[in-house]
Amino acid sequence: MAQPDSEGTTKDRDLVQYEVRDGVAYLTLTAPPANCYTHEMMRELDEAILKARFDPDVHVLVLTGLGEKFFCAGADINMLKSSDPYFKYNFCLHANETLNRLEHTPKLVLAALNGHTVGGGLEIAMAADLRIAKKDAGKVGLPEVTLGVLPGTGGTQRVARLVGKSRAIDLMVTGRLLSFEEGLDLGLVNNILDGDDFMGQIHDFAKQFCPPNMAAKAVGRIKRAVQSGAEVPFESGLAIERELQQQLFQSEDAREGLNAYIEKRKPVFKGG
Repeated sequence: MAQPDSEGTTKDRDLVQYEVRDGVAYLTLTAPPANCYTHEMMRELDEAILKARFDPDVHVLVLTGLGEKFFCAGADINMLKSSDPYFKYNFCLHANETLNRLEHTPKLVLAALNGHTVGGGLEIAMAADLRIAKKDAGKVGLPEVTLGVLPGTGGTQRVARLVGKSRAIDLMVTGRLLSFEEGLDLGLVNNILDGDDFMGQIHDFAKQFCPPNMAAKAVGRIKRAVQSGAEVPFESGLAIERELQQQLFQSEDAREGLNAYIEKRKPVFKGG
């Protein structure tokens, strides 16, 4: 049954599908054909991130798009054409808060780029920890300049941190789109998978960071130390590292890992 959303329209489906399998939470952007996001989709994404963050049975998050052509083509243009500058400012503010929450969630986040990942779509993907693309499936880029605006959902800041200031400026002021292979060379993409079963490969990749294969809490704290520590002075980053390490020393998985090493056996982690 269609439900009214906060903007007075109706929707026949969730805009962010949520599913958990084998300790992996899948957050799928669902607005075909291009999975463009609206304020309502960002609200649902925010809720899904919080749900996964506080679920003790979830160890890895995978963010992807519905279909095979687009991960996400960015913000819905019709929404951005609104004449209300207050709405657009607050939309960008809320989207930034959502992506910051994704970036600082103490669990590994993978962006599975199943198709074109451009504009705001790339801004979402850059808030993930790793970006894994399907071979020959699409392009990446930040072409907002062609609309007379800039990448305003954290794009200017995250792309500079990923590829360096000069390359980031070049990418944004030209608005050019790159193949996934070019994105890999530049540092926007971490890995490219070849084969028909892309999401099956993504699932296998994600499961390696879940118990019993890996100490998921340690993986999450490594991610948090890097993401949070990179934004503060070096000494403050070291303090964050020490605090997270102390938390891990008190964990069940740390005891298991140390005992397994001494006993010369493979550890069996439980995520605690």
